[in-house]
Amino acid sequence: MPDYETLRLIWWLLLGVLLIGFAVMDGFDLGVAIIYRFIGRNDDEKRALLESIEPVWDGNQVWFILGGGAVFAAWPLLYAASFSGLYLAMFLVLLTFIVRPVGFNYRNKLTDPRWRSAWDWALFSGGSAAALLFGVAIGNLFLGLPFSIDALGRPVFVPVFFSLLTPFALLAGVVSLAMLAMHGAAYAALKSEEPIAARARRSGQIAALIYAAAFIGSGIWLAAGIPGLQIDSGPGPNGPSNPLLKTVSAARYGWLHNFAHTPALWAAPLGALVAAALTALLLRARRDVLAFAASALTQAATILTAGFALFPFLLPSSTHPADSLTVWDASSSRLTLFIMLIAVLIFIPIVLIYTAWVFRVLRGRIRLDEVRRQLGIY
Repeated sequence: MPDYETLRLIWWLLLGVLLIGFAVMDGFDLGVAIIYRFIGRNDDEKRALLESIEPVWDGNQVWFILGGGAVFAAWPLLYAASFSGLYLAMFLVLLTFIVRPVGFNYRNKLTDPRWRSAWDWALFSGGSAAALLFGVAIGNLFLGLPFSIDALGRPVFVPVFFSLLTPFALLAGVVSLAMLAMHGAAYAALKSEEPIAARARRSGQIAALIYAAAFIGSGIWLAAGIPGLQIDSGPGPNGPSNPLLKTVSAARYGWLHNFAHTPALWAAPLGALVAAALTALLLRARRDVLAFAASALTQAATILTAGFALFPFLLPSSTHPADSLTVWDASSSRLTLFIMLIAVLIFIPIVLIYTAWVFRVLRGRIRLDEVRRQLGIY
């Protein structure tokens, strides 16, 4: 059995993999929901865009479920603190997820344009709100969340949802919103016929530009004005899972400490910007498959950038920094991590194989004439 430090590090990496999987797989259907009302000029075109994501959106949710399960199994204190303290925010995210299947099922039940327009706006709002809230959540990790750990090891959270909507967190939300809109545009360009694909390509180029500007702006803001946390003393990577045994201090440029110590980590933020630029260029060149791949790389590099900056912190505290949850003091036992690792090594390949098979079966573009024929039948 690997030592405790190695297992904790492996699970931190696996959590990152699951988040990347969610951003790449579920991100494109959220992105299509963000832009489809604007790149689909009539009801047939909008229906074609929805047809591109309806068969796969529920399977993409597997990554979200796996991420939540991983947090529950590997980081129980993180699960307890985040799911209880951020209950309202997570409820809103789940509400946006519920809107999508309801919209898919009910949008075409009536032919009244007002009915369909209302569901179009509902789908747009659901995709946009979810994308924005994901970024706001990441932004607040750098600012710290208002919680502490009591003497019994229980997280005590101050429930202040609207105080989480700070300017920096909202800028991080813009990064997420633009990134997923770009990803959705790349997918729509890949799956749609002209003229929808052409509009999707233009939307993706605009979203890539907004993403790059917001990403650079948030990085500058983070470096110049937001202190980062550092662990001064504690049990160490092989120590017990007790957040109360360490001391933590805040330092200017603290969130850049890992990048200064390991310059190779700069490949993540630079890779994110390069991949976004490539996405825009490839969309302009009508290389839709490569553009989608570059967009997926943008998602991965962005998440890695945040993870590298925060490491080893999982959930920093703004009110009691020493109570912040880290990779080294918020995990399950060594045996639990090992057993769960075996389960992951068995089931993740199954998920990947099944996902690859589904997308192979559903390969090809959605044809407008087929959509019109189906609508005529119904």
